[in-house]
Amino acid sequence: MAEALTDRVWSGRALFVALALALVFVALLPLNTLPHSWVSMDVTDAGGTIARHAIWPDLLLLVTLVWAIRRPDHVPVLLVGAVFLLTDMLFDRPPGLWTACVVILTETLRARAGALRNQPFLVEWMTVAFGIAAITIGARTVLSVALVPQAPVALTLVELVITVLVYPVVAAAAFLVFGIGRPAPGEVDATGRPL
Repeated sequence: MAEALTDRVWSGRALFVALALALVFVALLPLNTLPHSWVSMDVTDAGGTIARHAIWPDLLLLVTLVWAIRRPDHVPVLLVGAVFLLTDMLFDRPPGLWTACVVILTETLRARAGALRNQPFLVEWMTVAFGIAAITIGARTVLSVALVPQAPVALTLVELVITVLVYPVVAAAAFLVFGIGRPAPGEVDATGRPL
């Protein structure tokens, strides 16, 4: 039985890594160089130049949060840190800032996963929404203090709202496609600790 649990944990981790790499790969592909009008926003920079920015939810963050709440043993902290540090490098973000914010949020949600298991989905959704808002504000604050140029506040807020609104879709897809649901009462991880 312990081998079956260990195999399930490792297959869950492999699935998470494969899904994360697929999302990063798709984000890096120039699938369409002209964004659709319903998912874009005109932004004027400091020089008066108007640019069109596509607005998409942060699917990698949402997938990570769903896994952290529903299957915390499948996303250890080092794996989350490695995946998000890779994305910091690939997406040209300040290395480690977003990674640190996501690691803090996933560890907070991992600690609350047992309590959230018995709550309605709306409580889980609002907890995730609050966490995403907190790390977004925290990252913007650090960048502001360091005087690093960043996207306009309106763009960040729209991305935040879209990301929060898409969470139920990602949670449903994780359950229906990958079987990532809330652990059953009394279910244990590979080390025998209750999930």
